[in-house]
Amino acid sequence: MLNRQKLLAPIPHNPGVYKYFNKLNTLIYVGKAKDLRKRVASYFNKSANHNRKTKKLVSEIANIDFVVTNTEFDALLLENNLIKENQPKYNILLKDDKSFPYICVTHQRFPRIYSLRNIDNAKGDFYGPYISVVKMRSVLDLVNKIYSLRTCKYNLTEQNIKNQKYKICLEYHIGNCKGPCEDLQTETDYNNNLKQAVNILKGNIAAPRRFLEDKMNFHSSNLEFEKAEEFKIKLDQLNTFYNKSIIVNPKLNSLYVIAIISTDKKAYLNFMKVSNGAIIESKSLEIKKQLEEHDSKIIIAAIPQLIQNIDISTPTKILSNIEIFEIPEPLYIEKPKIGDKKKLVDMCLKNALFFKRNSEQKSDITNKNDKRLELLQKALNLTELPVHIECFDNSNIQGTHPVASMVCFKNGKPAKKEYRKFNIKTVTGPDDFASMTEVVGRRYERLLKEEKPLPNLILIDGGKGQLSAAVEALKTSGTYGKIAIIGIAKRLEEIYLPGDNLPIHISKKSPALKLLQQLRDEAHRFAITFHRSKRSKDQIKSFLDDIKGIGENTKNLLLKTYSSPSKIKSVPYKELQSLIGKHKAAILIESIKKASSN
Repeated sequence: MLNRQKLLAPIPHNPGVYKYFNKLNTLIYVGKAKDLRKRVASYFNKSANHNRKTKKLVSEIANIDFVVTNTEFDALLLENNLIKENQPKYNILLKDDKSFPYICVTHQRFPRIYSLRNIDNAKGDFYGPYISVVKMRSVLDLVNKIYSLRTCKYNLTEQNIKNQKYKICLEYHIGNCKGPCEDLQTETDYNNNLKQAVNILKGNIAAPRRFLEDKMNFHSSNLEFEKAEEFKIKLDQLNTFYNKSIIVNPKLNSLYVIAIISTDKKAYLNFMKVSNGAIIESKSLEIKKQLEEHDSKIIIAAIPQLIQNIDISTPTKILSNIEIFEIPEPLYIEKPKIGDKKKLVDMCLKNALFFKRNSEQKSDITNKNDKRLELLQKALNLTELPVHIECFDNSNIQGTHPVASMVCFKNGKPAKKEYRKFNIKTVTGPDDFASMTEVVGRRYERLLKEEKPLPNLILIDGGKGQLSAAVEALKTSGTYGKIAIIGIAKRLEEIYLPGDNLPIHISKKSPALKLLQQLRDEAHRFAITFHRSKRSKDQIKSFLDDIKGIGENTKNLLLKTYSSPSKIKSVPYKELQSLIGKHKAAILIESIKKASSN
């Protein structure tokens, strides 16, 4: 399981798309969110009642990426594109015949406006896509009725109209069409109406809104309230319907978007690929500057890495947030100023900014940890930076249930997958020194046998005695001298080195000492937790599991009813009899009496 805090740190409270990858870096799930951080956090919330498949998904997540969008609607459309492009195994697979619908304005005399799911530029101009089929149909009906556009499929050529090939239909008689089929409406008048209808599809609704408001006010002033209500409903539909997406636009076909943010030492790029009018890929890149290169040169140099398999026989269109000159063929790089292209670049730039911020935060954490490790190396006079530290601690109460723990820190941070628990096998009674010798010896003999890397530093929770015991184990395993080892005494936080009678004192304000304390406290916590768990299990076993005649089902029933062994001992015979029967109750009471007398 990924570390929750580390996981959520770079994710913003913005709408967008999140992508889950497994250990093989294969995309296994794509999701959308109004708030990326809250949505991703919900997957790792232990109190969430996830179903079996969701738990399986979470268990496979090894890495997470995200793309920030301007709106939740944009996120929905981008999610749709990524699912269809990548077919992640945990997503509902979206096929082309289930894609979002578009509105088509045909390339013909007296053009028609109708809905279509598959884009075919030969048929006409396309607008959309639309997330709601109901709203799409309402706006389609709206523009046809407001501007009386035809819905028939007649081929209205000049010759056909002149030959009176077609007759007006019911749509004309109810006022939904002005009859261009019988030359009752001129082509110029029809095209003027069509132009206003296309304005609605483009989102330029100022003129249509004024038209509807004028009609509504006109009928209202004439006390024609039913007609006024009709235009009010149409106006409400117009105001609430249009939510134009920049994620998909059929007119933005087969191009790339690259945005760059630069500092003195590094450049951060975000890249998006647009194919058939849809964003199908997004990734980020960090570049370390060598000679204070200009941003335009960095983009040119990064293009081969970002855009794979460039076809040099055709021009490659690229949008960027900066002006670029001396562009090598076949590249065509443009810095758009307005429109959907500009919005695409702005979104790409926003993702570059998030990438820069997250990279700098990670760098700050790394630098902070590196500083602590450097101070620790200097304080202990180590030959190498202690990037891998292991710390040991023992735990027992009056010699009972002795256990030990080992915690591991890498690069100054806990590496919890490397933590280990030890049951003491060869020591009888409360002997911390012998226990330390056993677990340290077992640990490093195993690492040598499995040919795994040794730590740079071993930390022993204890003073000279525990340290000497650990040193003996290293000598036996043949690792003494290969690994630096120290002990830390709790009372005065003194640091002991092998063979030195006098301890080293590190300033209590030093980050180096705080790192050692963090290691020691984590080892102690881990050992205590293991000890308590083992002691609790042994207590239950010693009282119930050793009683002949009390089976597993009876034991579980007793523990479920009375919650703990100590409470069972105080239950009256008659109450036990009613729960587990006369015979078993007698056996239990007799065992309790024998244990008390001993």
